[in-house]
Amino acid sequence: MERKKASDFPPEVMKLFDGYVHGRIDRREFLDRAAKFAVGAFTATAMLEALKPNFAWAQQVARDDPRIRTQYLEYDSPQGHGRIRGYYAAPAGMKGKLPAVLVIHENRGLNPYIEDVTRRLATANFVAFAPDALTPVGGYPGDEDKARTLFAAQDAKKREEDLYQGAQFLKARPEAGRIGVVGFCFGGYICNLLATRMPDFSASVPYYGRQVPASEVPKIRSPLLLHFASDDEGVNKTWPAYEAALKEYKINYIAHIYPNTLHGFHNDTTPRYEEAAAKLSWQRTLEFFNKHLRG
Repeated sequence: MERKKASDFPPEVMKLFDGYVHGRIDRREFLDRAAKFAVGAFTATAMLEALKPNFAWAQQVARDDPRIRTQYLEYDSPQGHGRIRGYYAAPAGMKGKLPAVLVIHENRGLNPYIEDVTRRLATANFVAFAPDALTPVGGYPGDEDKARTLFAAQDAKKREEDLYQGAQFLKARPEAGRIGVVGFCFGGYICNLLATRMPDFSASVPYYGRQVPASEVPKIRSPLLLHFASDDEGVNKTWPAYEAALKEYKINYIAHIYPNTLHGFHNDTTPRYEEAAAKLSWQRTLEFFNKHLRG
């Protein structure tokens, strides 16, 4: 399939797609409302098909890359859903302790994009672990629409506990040194949440994630690096109040808003991907982790 950019779609269609992937509208409503922007063979159905992820685009590090070793691991979450599976990646032949990064997925579970991000961290000399919150319902199903449906039906509090226990599992591994977290969309929210629950986190990097209530900000101990898309009303509308609280309680944070970007700009499987912003934000993320996890 030809790779399209966000600019190939009417802005109104991209807003509809954002509503669709976050469950605010269903497939039928997307198609009905997008139909008015169809041109020739580029029908509403064709637009939706072009907006779906192509995971081949996201493979920056092959699964069998000799620089790293990967495996699936399981851990207990007794106050959550019981038993959770995740994807682990580490540099090949590593010795001693290395900085460790928890990777939290979007609202679709542990898909190939998130697994690739986990491998990217391993090639940068980190231990990385990405839990799959969909483990209790069979894991990521290979279909993004089905994954969103399964995700939306979950008990949110148990799911949060499952991911918190994923952080505990990573922290307890003998090869893990200082620990940080990076997450995208829903995972960005979990980054903000875990920063309030884990005083021993050394770095938290939310990508376009919802924020916790300002009343929770005093509990944050880890430095924050926050990445935002410029055109992301749902997430950005609560940022001013959150930033005010971060300043009030003297939390160590850096925030970047990337011009001319949409929610999901780091995800290189869909037209929302913005290469320059994705690369710059990832460079900043690695520099942040190197500073706070290796220092």
